[in-house]
Amino acid sequence: MQRDPILQAENVTKRFGGVTAVDGVSVNLAVGETVALIGPNGAGKTTFYNVVSGRMAPTSGRILFEGTDISGKPAHEIARLGISRSFQVTNVFNELSLRENVQVALVSHRGKSLRLFSVLSYDRALREEADAVLARLGLAEMSEQRTGTLSYGDKRLLELAIVLATEPRLILLDEPTAGLTPEETRKVIRLIDGLRADQPYTFFITEHDMEVVFNLADRVLVMHRGRLLAQGTPDEVRTDPHVKAAYLGEDDEAAA
Repeated sequence: MQRDPILQAENVTKRFGGVTAVDGVSVNLAVGETVALIGPNGAGKTTFYNVVSGRMAPTSGRILFEGTDISGKPAHEIARLGISRSFQVTNVFNELSLRENVQVALVSHRGKSLRLFSVLSYDRALREEADAVLARLGLAEMSEQRTGTLSYGDKRLLELAIVLATEPRLILLDEPTAGLTPEETRKVIRLIDGLRADQPYTFFITEHDMEVVFNLADRVLVMHRGRLLAQGTPDEVRTDPHVKAAYLGEDDEAAA
């Protein structure tokens, strides 16, 4: 059964002066699909990801989310529409507890930022909601621990909890396993698999670790020199001769 599209990129181009970092890329993501975006360093994938998430406006082309044109909208507006992003470098409040970090995300998402710390301290429903999110990521027992004392792997899990707290329908994960140990990487893979089974989240992942890509992705997009080089199932991409050539020594001239 064909699923409805949730994200459509139509002929998206991004230029920086005379450099074309993204060159006419068109892709569709379906509801409930997990799509990985890969490519050699300098392929343009980071720039494309930034355009999708609102950190950059496209030079031309457009991005549609659930049929609405979001091209050039600021990142906070896009987040409110239902797209949430994690970053390659952890983005958490080290001085707050895990629960408070998630509560901040809940309050901010709902536009109730006034008297923030009073809300965090006394809103019982908010506290219980934050604890439920932490439990989904296996972090419930550490809810009162100061975030700055966490291992790097647990901080990555907390960041994913913060993403889930914003009630997204499309989740952008930027190198979710960067810096993790093999065991931590396997844990993240299991958690994302569980989240996919639990709710119809759509995941759009950039990732260098091919074990992660081939374990999680329904479909893989490959960028090279700013263009979409290939797309298909993990097995199709793994055996594509053009993809092999791109990873085995061709010079990359596009900016990332």
